[in-house]
Amino acid sequence: MIYSVIVDISASEVDRIFDYEGQGYTVGSRVLVNFANRQTEGYIVEEKLTTDCPPEKLKSILRPLDDYPVISQELLQLGAFMRKEYHLKWVDVLRLFIPAEMRGNRVKELVKKQAVLTTENLDEILSSLKPNATKQRDLVTFLHANGATLCEKLNNQFGNSALKALVEKGFVEVHQITVKRTPYKGLAQADQPKHDLVPAQQNAIDTILGNRQGKFLLHGVTGSGKTEVYLTIIEKLVAEGKSCIMLVPEISLTPNMLRQLRNRFGDNVALLHSGLSVGERFDEWLRLKNGEAQIAIGARSAVFAPLDNIGAIIIDEEHDGSYISDFNPRYNTIEVATERAKQNGALLVLGSATPSLASFYQAKRGNLQLISMPERINKHPLPTVEIVDMAMERRMGNKDIFSNTLKDRLTETLQKGNQAMLFLNRRGYSSFMMCTKCGYVAKCTDCDVSLTVHREDNMLKCHYCGKRYYILDTCPQCKQKSFRMGKIGTQQIVEQLNKLFPDVKVLRMDADTTQSKESHGKILEAFGKGEAQILVGTQMIAKGHDFPKVTLVGVLDGDQSLYHDDYLACERTFQLITQVAGRSGRDKEKGTVVLQTYTPTHYCLQFSAKQDYLGFYKHEINLREASSFPPFSEIVRILYQGEKEKDCIDQLTAQYAHLCNLKEQHPTAFFYMDKMRSPLKRAEKKFRFQILIKLDKLQLDDILPQIYQICDQKTKNSVHIFVERNPQNLS
Repeated sequence: MIYSVIVDISASEVDRIFDYEGQGYTVGSRVLVNFANRQTEGYIVEEKLTTDCPPEKLKSILRPLDDYPVISQELLQLGAFMRKEYHLKWVDVLRLFIPAEMRGNRVKELVKKQAVLTTENLDEILSSLKPNATKQRDLVTFLHANGATLCEKLNNQFGNSALKALVEKGFVEVHQITVKRTPYKGLAQADQPKHDLVPAQQNAIDTILGNRQGKFLLHGVTGSGKTEVYLTIIEKLVAEGKSCIMLVPEISLTPNMLRQLRNRFGDNVALLHSGLSVGERFDEWLRLKNGEAQIAIGARSAVFAPLDNIGAIIIDEEHDGSYISDFNPRYNTIEVATERAKQNGALLVLGSATPSLASFYQAKRGNLQLISMPERINKHPLPTVEIVDMAMERRMGNKDIFSNTLKDRLTETLQKGNQAMLFLNRRGYSSFMMCTKCGYVAKCTDCDVSLTVHREDNMLKCHYCGKRYYILDTCPQCKQKSFRMGKIGTQQIVEQLNKLFPDVKVLRMDADTTQSKESHGKILEAFGKGEAQILVGTQMIAKGHDFPKVTLVGVLDGDQSLYHDDYLACERTFQLITQVAGRSGRDKEKGTVVLQTYTPTHYCLQFSAKQDYLGFYKHEINLREASSFPPFSEIVRILYQGEKEKDCIDQLTAQYAHLCNLKEQHPTAFFYMDKMRSPLKRAEKKFRFQILIKLDKLQLDDILPQIYQICDQKTKNSVHIFVERNPQNLS
């Protein structure tokens, strides 16, 4: 038999099928092969009877690397779709389908020793032991009461000599067992009785389950009960023997959703995301692969869960930019999920209080079925949003981080025994460190970005490459001691709160306080239990959380993301403010939001204050159509990266000439094309240049393959070229 193998080497030169001979292998298996005079891992993607390879050059597969095929036929089909759609290398796609540490056999099942009594007759064993063998007698009594126990626990409690003696006497047997490494094992369980569904929830469930192969956009305001809709759909499908995938945008949201799923479905739930340990991720993946769990929950990568007979793929907060991978391999999770649902004849449910304009536009065109849930399940009104003009505050002499309005609302909230959340889309102490004498700004030597002050460890950090520097006290340029800090960060907010409210406990949640995998859950659990009255955070606190005692949300620097040089800036700002506002007033007491901004009349903030999604959509979609931005066009970015600046420029210049020829041949297909330095000119010691193209969507299928073909004709091996469609980040 001939087997087509993709070797596990990520290089364009070997991004093709190589034929090997063998017997008894299964498509989707990992195998060891001889390639380029060395042994290399590979993946079988096809079996066939003949080959064009000359017999004298045809090699044999050396051996399988696992006892089972690691990639299903369905995932191989999905891989073929992704390879064509996003112009990816075969091996980069296949690597997405297995835990990374399986490559090179860096992770295996955890095997431990377990001890058990050879007889249940306790008196018989005790009568055979000497009265002074107290450790042995205690160990036997323990095993009789507790049953089979891991040897490491017995050795710690009674000593290994006692266990060894009992084994030698034949009273105890030791066996090897496979132990599952369970993530978030200590996640607190909460009593969450099932509530009667409100009519809007029941309508959503009936509509979705009425078309088992449908694609739906569930547009429900914050607090409208979308999560219960998801859980009920999963419950119905699992009862029919089907499996389900549930995606959430951020790891910080996973513990809360995982808790709800475990409460409802127990061990039938497996968790997949990058924050798990190597062993936990492998064991959870294997439980799904073996059919021990039918429900996968996780962030973006969980869309590749090794499940069969999928009944539904549910994507919560579908608008979130994290569903688009902005590093190799680049792909759009929603598009991948749509294709996988199609292959399985499964439901696709996209849910959000602030759907992406692209999804809502598709729903308006009938490509998605729109389901609206316009009210909160408890009939309580959405929070009142107060816009505060910070420029006016400055003119009135208030130069603090907090407006007078926010200070007053905080005082009232705390006096009533309620909680508050303060949101800032920035971490660290401040954005930059500047010399007021000469204008010098401390920057990373490897990346063209300013360094951020972190007071906890008194360091300057680069948020792109992670490099750390000592805090400066003298300007290296003019030798003066005249530094000022840039914009505020979460640490600075906490410091100011501690001064304003010294007796109030404040928690902080950002990328620096959540570096361990369980830190997200611990912070949120502590806040949920009332151990702190104020939670300060970045985007991690903006969505998905439900704290009944939160009646105030403060949005600091509300227009921070409004003026980015990006057509998505207003959409992102509206989504972020609306989502974080939705954390307030979710229980009995009415919620309040204080939105601090220097541009109080901006249409985006005005619609955010009213939480008027439809008004914002109509305004923004008209602007997009007038300027031919997505969803009325396709943005393509070709990114060139390399350590040699001249090589990047030469490679870009050569390919830009070919693209100009293509544009001349198809003038109506190109709305815009230009070459430039990337806004982030250098990162991780690599120079960055880019070509931006705006294409007519109607001619995309013809033009895009030709762009890919031009980019494949690389003359500088030192330059890495990436093609992105509708990138979420143009920096």
